[in-house]
Amino acid sequence: MVASIEDVARRAGVSIATVSRALRGLPDVAASTRDRVLAAATDLDYVASPFAARLASGRTSTVGLVVPFVNRWFFSEVISSVETQLRESNFDLLLYNLGTEEGRARFFAMMPARKRVDGLVVAGLVLNDAEYEALGELGLPVGLLGLEHDGFLSVSIDNIAAARQAVDHLVELGHRRIALIGGDSGDPMRFTPPLRRRDGFADALRAVGAEPDPQLERVGYFTVEGGREAARHLLALPDRPTAIFAESDEMAYGAIREIYAAGLRIPDDVAVVGFDDQPFSTLMDLTTVRQPVVAQALDVTTRLLASIADRGAARASDGDLDPPDDTGDEHPVTTGAVVLDTELVVRASTVGPTGAGRS
Repeated sequence: MVASIEDVARRAGVSIATVSRALRGLPDVAASTRDRVLAAATDLDYVASPFAARLASGRTSTVGLVVPFVNRWFFSEVISSVETQLRESNFDLLLYNLGTEEGRARFFAMMPARKRVDGLVVAGLVLNDAEYEALGELGLPVGLLGLEHDGFLSVSIDNIAAARQAVDHLVELGHRRIALIGGDSGDPMRFTPPLRRRDGFADALRAVGAEPDPQLERVGYFTVEGGREAARHLLALPDRPTAIFAESDEMAYGAIREIYAAGLRIPDDVAVVGFDDQPFSTLMDLTTVRQPVVAQALDVTTRLLASIADRGAARASDGDLDPPDDTGDEHPVTTGAVVLDTELVVRASTVGPTGAGRS
């Protein structure tokens, strides 16, 4: 028969609460009592339930991850990387896929993560003041991936500078009629790349006196088919673009397919630049912006876990053995913004196999 915590308490002659505190090594148990409890647990071959230990300590050993979508490359990479890091630290992942505007509103209104996680990572969402306030009221460490805000730890890339570097590359090759295939800037999910990469695109054109032309901007919805449909429209213009900047590699893949389907050459007739440097980009010989997705996920997860550990150590030293309430904690959450570098990877979709640009 498997021994229970009640059996240990009876053998040691103490309360169940004292057994729990002694086995967790908390400081408010006398040394002689702890020795007695440990001896009883050893005699009975008692093994504490991890779930019960979590409840007793007020810790869940779980981190929540909030994403707007799960079926896009960037977010699938984030989910995989965060889950791997948590597993190596003996934490579980609780995933919240918002999916729709209604799902997003419901999440921030009800905060289902409350009392279910020790910390929360929010990936890729542009948050409003009410949503930031809701996160702050959790009283938990919160990490932001893809944006930054005072009071939260964060990691991101400079999407504006990265997009500008990509378009500058096309400008240096002699292109001026440059099209943009991007995400939907009016998407109710409001995630960051469509907003900031378009700003970088526009900045690069204005720097050489070329005002962005609305006719050369199409929505590709971050999908291959969306990129292909956008390129089909752009190539049908009387004065078609000589280059295309796509805000993701998926959309660039679609554009490449459509350019070849139209009987045109890359980069001689139309050059193409993507964003992400996904695995297939090497095979497609696609010039693209390489962003460190895994490094961003590992950075925010590692610092979030450190903040969770700091809070736990601070509560233990204060003798606070109860679960934290929902009104915050007197110990500050580790904050700080980290911005990781991107890199423009030049391949044949802009310079050609011999290094030539526009013909």
